[in-house]
Amino acid sequence: MELNDFGYLDAVVGNLEQVRTEQAENIAAAASLMADAIAEDRLIHVYGGGHTTLVMGEMFFRAGGLANIDPVMETGLSVFNQALKYLELERTGNYGAAIVKYYELQEDDLLIIFHNIGINAATIDAALEAKRAGAKIVAVSSSLWQKEMPPDHHIRHGSGKNLFELADVCIDDCNPVGDAVVTVPGFGTPIAPVSNVVDFVIAHWLEIECVRQCVERGLTPPVWRSANAPGGDEFNAANLKKYRPRIKNL
Repeated sequence: MELNDFGYLDAVVGNLEQVRTEQAENIAAAASLMADAIAEDRLIHVYGGGHTTLVMGEMFFRAGGLANIDPVMETGLSVFNQALKYLELERTGNYGAAIVKYYELQEDDLLIIFHNIGINAATIDAALEAKRAGAKIVAVSSSLWQKEMPPDHHIRHGSGKNLFELADVCIDDCNPVGDAVVTVPGFGTPIAPVSNVVDFVIAHWLEIECVRQCVERGLTPPVWRSANAPGGDEFNAANLKKYRPRIKNL
């Protein structure tokens, strides 16, 4: 039996190619801020809401990932909360600000915000609180969602602001409104979202470019090895000693 994905793989690859060609400079600029954080011995804070908490999780304590990643993690906004509850919390004013406050960002710290939609209350409040703290913001989101959603749509932040208006560096993941890209003949509702795949790849592109820039600067970036591979625990011991007192979720 030949598997028919009804264009899903082509859609994912096309989206990734668009990001690679149109967002390369923005990815490099964001990676430069990440390399600056490493040079200054700062944490790289990462925030995500809803399903984009999975991207934050992919960057944290991951084999081949940066050891100074600090996930601004809140179970209430994640897929590990009940679905309707986290959906409601994403739309609740000041909730995102309270989360960022708890992580005590300092002036010139770096916060990477992943949120495909980029307009809801929790995400915008998180960005506003980071700006109040004097942090730099890298936003990974979709310009299509931000532009095409009606100004009076009920999920928008009360200010009407879009995430890209608040960020120092914006990386457009080019994901379409509604996210799902496949229509199976005979079934009218689109299925198969692409944002998860695309945002995961962007996260790893950021790490790759950050490490490249660190090497170019003569810096040794802190990186995890797989804890499940031979010698992994021994290699990671130094990173754990350094970052466990500083990263709340280690």
